[in-house]
Amino acid sequence: MNKADLIDAVHTDLGGTKAEAEFAVKSVIAHIEAGIKSGDGIQLVGFGSFTTTKRAARKGRNPSTGAEIDIPAATVVKFSTGKALKEALNALPAAKGKK
Repeated sequence: MNKADLIDAVHTDLGGTKAEAEFAVKSVIAHIEAGIKSGDGIQLVGFGSFTTTKRAARKGRNPSTGAEIDIPAATVVKFSTGKALKEALNALPAAKGKK
């Protein structure tokens, strides 16, 4: 599902105009981004949590040439699945061809 599909799904659930559904989706995304950027993170009980973590600088290799490269330190977003979502996913039958 991409953003357009999500907007369509919200539009179907809520009715109203498609522009209102798009505004709702964009608003939720903006508030999640703001919570992450503030360093507080976002916790959606039953769904999961978005937090930030620091990744240290490290050495890596260019896969094309094999040359060693420096990978700079970075702040990255981490998502931890909530208990209810994890249980729902584990209750599904295993997808064919996926690990």
